[in-house]
Amino acid sequence: MKAPARKLVIACGALAHEIAALREANGWSTLDVACLPPELHNRPERIAGAVREKIRELRKDYDGIFVAYADCGTRGELDKVLAEEGVERIAGAHCYEFFATPADFAALAEAEPGSFFLTDFLLRHFDRLVIGALGIDRHPELQDVYFGNYRRLVYLAQAPKPDAEAAARKVAERLGLELVVRQTGYGGLGSSLRAFAGRPGMPAWPA
Repeated sequence: MKAPARKLVIACGALAHEIAALREANGWSTLDVACLPPELHNRPERIAGAVREKIRELRKDYDGIFVAYADCGTRGELDKVLAEEGVERIAGAHCYEFFATPADFAALAEAEPGSFFLTDFLLRHFDRLVIGALGIDRHPELQDVYFGNYRRLVYLAQAPKPDAEAAARKVAERLGLELVVRQTGYGGLGSSLRAFAGRPGMPAWPA
């Protein structure tokens, strides 16, 4: 009997927890995940090259590859790479959009352009990836420089822990912002992975 086709998701490390939860909940035992460092978001010009390198490194071992990144600030460079490699990605400009869905994200952004968005991942790692990465821990005066034009913090919750809203409220209070909470679930991440996992095995690159 032929072994089941194995598939690979190349993902932003910021989605690792959510993809693992979806994989377990749906029994996707033939779906493997390779994560790139979430810190790449601080250097989006490096994302496309890192994804290409991972595709070329691992493609020989899989019957299909899917990329769990949105454009993520690459200004179309990621799409150029994926077109050349014959690999698809999640639709959208960034994770806030595909978690919230494009229509809901657009409505939130239009209602208050000065919105700072958090996901479960960013909430869990706020001190390291926001306060530390921006140097606010070392230079507190930078907080007003970075956040002075924001008016509210929008927490997009995928599968929050019981204390998550309280943690989000602390972040909002620290930044002097109004808190808005939206329960999004896994949004476009969940639907995209279900579609990919359900396809017959096939090469994920041009013949």
